[in-house]
Amino acid sequence: MRLILGLLALFPLLAAAETAYVTDNLRLGLHNAEDTSDRAFRILESGQPMEILIRAGSYANVRLPDGTEGWVKTAYLVTDKPAKLIVAETMEQRDALAAELEETRAAFAEPAETIERLQAETGDLSAQLETARTEIASLQDENASIDVLKARYKGSLPLTWVGGALLVVLVVGFLGGLWYTDYRSRKRHGGIRIY
Repeated sequence: MRLILGLLALFPLLAAAETAYVTDNLRLGLHNAEDTSDRAFRILESGQPMEILIRAGSYANVRLPDGTEGWVKTAYLVTDKPAKLIVAETMEQRDALAAELEETRAAFAEPAETIERLQAETGDLSAQLETARTEIASLQDENASIDVLKARYKGSLPLTWVGGALLVVLVVGFLGGLWYTDYRSRKRHGGIRIY
């Protein structure tokens, strides 16, 4: 006992020299004898689940999931899951979630590319729409000015028509005058042209 107390007194000095952690990895022997005085026929790791069949003082008769029965010390049994199992389960959950996240990313990669492509197309179409709106506004202004001109010259003829008609009248009048002059000259001279 003194040796243990002596070691406990030296423990703070040793702890200052080196950092260590307590492990929760416990190995518990499974025995055939009720008082566990015989040699263990199986070693149980920390976190091993079991069903308690009988409690007898400091010992318990247990059944393992594979059906093996034996005796263990009850001081090493807890109803809460040990940290080792909680960490293992948490890591399994984390790995499953990471795999699910990767699957989700892979599943959404193609729709994300489609969304990006559609957003780019939407930007292009918006620019084209804005250009078309500008062009429509310009054409509407031009139509409005044309409507004003149409209202102003509603009853008048275009200058080209009037000019064309005058030209036709002049040509027809000139040719008609030549013909009339020729007609009168031949009538006066007995049907003979003298020029």
